Amino acid sequence: MNESDLQLKKFQKELSAGTVSLVLLAVLAKAAEPMYGYLIAKQLERVGEGVLSGKQSALYPVLRNLEGTGLLESFIEPSMSGPPRRYYRITEAGRLTLREWVSAWRATRDSVDSVLLGIIE
Repeated sequence: MNESDLQLKKFQKELSAGTVSLVLLAVLAKAAEPMYGYLIAKQLERVGEGVLSGKQSALYPVLRNLEGTGLLESFIEPSMSGPPRRYYRITEAGRLTLREWVSAWRATRDSVDSVLLGIIE
């Protein structure tokens, strides 16, 4: 792996650090019912175009952190096809936070886009 590849990988890791929390809240806000980790990861694969970059294991610490801060809540249910599953749902505090984060994301995206406009096409 050359220096350019390493720099790109580092940049992508830094970008994804905050965006994973944002998209997790968004997926759970749209969900009609609580979801467990594997289902969340599959939903992100379908609609997230690489947000997790194939690293499903990275999802669980973020889910635990969001729960620890009161933005998600969880419960465990037995599974017919394996070990018990932990299901997550967004809390009202999570919905309020999601609105704030979406606004911050859009403002940041628009600001960066305005700087980048016309530089690389």
